Order: sequence, then C-alpha cells, then structure tokens
Amino acid sequence: MAVLVIGTLDTKEREYAYLCERIRDGGGEVMLVDVGVLGDTALRPDFPSREVATAGGGDLERLRAADDRGAALATMSAGAVSVTERLVSEGLVDGIVALGGSGGSSVAAAAMHAAPLGLPKLLVSTMAAGDVSAYIGTTDVTLMYSVVDVSGVNSISRQVLDNAAAGIVGMAGAHARRRDAPPVEDRPIVAASMFGVTTPAVDAARERLETLGYEVLVFHATGSGGRVLEALVDGGHVDGVLDLTTTELADEVVGGVLSAGPDRLTAAGRTGTPQVVSLGALDMVNFGPRATVPEQFSDRRLLVHNETVTLMRTTTEENTAIGDLLGSHLAKSTGPTVLIIPRGGFSAIDLPGGPFADPPADTAAIDAVLAQLRGSAVAVVDDDRHINDPTFAVEAADRLHDLIQEARA
Repeated sequence: MAVLVIGTLDTKEREYAYLCERIRDGGGEVMLVDVGVLGDTALRPDFPSREVATAGGGDLERLRAADDRGAALATMSAGAVSVTERLVSEGLVDGIVALGGSGGSSVAAAAMHAAPLGLPKLLVSTMAAGDVSAYIGTTDVTLMYSVVDVSGVNSISRQVLDNAAAGIVGMAGAHARRRDAPPVEDRPIVAASMFGVTTPAVDAARERLETLGYEVLVFHATGSGGRVLEALVDGGHVDGVLDLTTTELADEVVGGVLSAGPDRLTAAGRTGTPQVVSLGALDMVNFGPRATVPEQFSDRRLLVHNETVTLMRTTTEENTAIGDLLGSHLAKSTGPTVLIIPRGGFSAIDLPGGPFADPPADTAAIDAVLAQLRGSAVAVVDDDRHINDPTFAVEAADRLHDLIQEARA
C-alpha cells in the first residue's frame, strides 16, 4: 500500500517529516516527491526537486536564479503531474496526500487532477475553508482544512496531521483491496443530468435504464456537476448521455451562479457519444440567498427555493438566447442525438398554475433551438407532455437505449 506524498520540502520539511512518519506508523509505504525550489532538504525524497523540475521541462538552478515564484510553481506543477502520471500508470500508487498553503495546494492539486477517479486524494490546505473549486476541479479530491497555518507541528496541527495520515492510509488500503479484488462485470454507463425540479423525470428514466441493464450516474446540474459530466464524456467513460436537465446553460447566458461554462453540452457531440437531450429547468436562473440577487434583477419574478437558493424566471428574450446556444451546440454533434421537447413545461414549477408558468417564454426557447437545428442530423421529438411526466421520461430512456444499441451494432 503505497502513498504518494507531494510537498514543498524547502518550507515544510518538519511537517512532512511528521506526516510521513505517521503514514509509516499506520502501515503505509511512502513515496516522497519534493516540489520545493528554494533550497535542499535534510529529508531524502524519492523524487528530489531537481528531478521534478526536469520532468516539468525546467532546470532547478535556473528557477532558483530567476526568483520567479509563478514560473517555479508552473514548472513544479508540470513535473509533479508527470511523476504522478508515470507512477499511477505503473500501478505503484494507492493514494496521494499533500499539505500546503495556496501555492503548495495548487501544485499538489494539479498532480491529483492527473490521477484517475477512485484513486484516493487528500489535500490538507489553509485554503479549504474558502472557494475550493480550483483545487477540486472535476476530480474526487478530498479537502481537509488545516485550521492553523501549515507552519510547524503544534498541539492543533498535530491532530490534523494525525487524522490526515490515518485518513490516507485507510483510503489507500481500501484502494489496494479493490485493485486486487476479482473484476466485477461492468454494465454500460449512462450519465444523466438532474435538478430538484426535474427529479421525477430523471428518477423514472434512471429506473427504466437500470431495468435495461445500464448503470446510471446522475449529476446535479449545479455547475460543478455539469463540468464533471462533460469531463467524463470527454474521457470516454460513458456509453450514453441522458441530458434532460440543461439548466446550467440558462445560468451561463443570464449570469446565474450555477453555470458550467459555455462548453456545457458539447462533449457528447464532440466525441460522438449517443445522447438524448431535453430542456429541463430552462425556465430558471439560480442565485444564492435572496439578498444576493443582483440589483438589476430586483423587479423580476423570483422564488425563494430555500435559505441559500433563489430562483429567477427566465424571460422570452433570455430563453431565445438560451435556445440559440443549446441548439448551436447540438447542431455540431458528430454522433447520434435526439432532442425531446416537453411543451407541457420545463420543471416542477413550470406548469399550468405554477409559479414559473410562462408558455410564451418556453415557446421562445423551443423555437430558437429548432431554428438552430434546421438541416442538422439531430432527430427532434416534439412532445406535448410535461418533462416530469413519467411516460415522457421513459420514452427518453428508451430512445437513448436505442441509440446506444445502434451505435454498438
């Protein structure tokens, strides 16, 4: 059971010495990578900083002479990624752990992002209590707040480091046991997008797909969920995509807080992965607590979903722009694609008598999408049912099943 320990030993030698000792006490083997550039260390890393710098396309002495922290971090990040990828590809790593402030955390996170899903990754960081999206990315990094600065071993940091060592040893041990276990028969994988207001649809579709023999990975359409979905599709990890909930595009166009970026809904089309797409929750844009809604939207139709989420109804003009973006992405698809349109409503609150009922706005999104798809190879199913009608969801699942089977034939 080998643990890859990545650290700036020039500034945190004592802390890493303690962490490595605790890992060994727990039964783990340590492979130590030094990504520091300021000076040598009394520790004996398995991968000294000079070797890491070379792996990153640089020269340690030049980095020291240049005294450019940004350039040094970039080079050592690249080197750490190279070392990690090689060791992982050779099956020599069961877990990765690191300690750091902003700089050390960024280097370690880059290496962790290079490791596959399921390989344990634990980052103890002073930055773990703030915006951690840059450190998490689209991977399964586990963050632990250092509480005090990573500066010395004291009564507080000792407890944190003890827990970190125990945590990575436990996770690495579990990974080693999985690696050595007999292989499990794999089922074809479908990635599905879901929001609270489209849960009935996705649940019904998931149940149908599971009866057809699929494993369904459901992603919450909160920005990070959409980015992970796209990354898995790009990586070839799924056999089909059931993208019923494309609401992240609404946040991207209007300026909500749950955008997955402008490239959301492009990976399946780019890779030729079979996909069935709908317009789930395009009736809304997401903000935080009511007081955080931008002043420019103060006169809009708002719904306080809970203490931390405020929903805003999209307008006809916004839905036209959202539909244009969605349709333009789908029109570029290189693989089998079906758009299934729920004219009965886009979400649980977009239905006759519902707080976000606005048929003209919905129609604007539909018309814009269809205009972009004219002349494309995308098949369109124009349906009068609501998106959460279970029969609508089952039809979407069946159509995806047909696309996947045809692609495999």
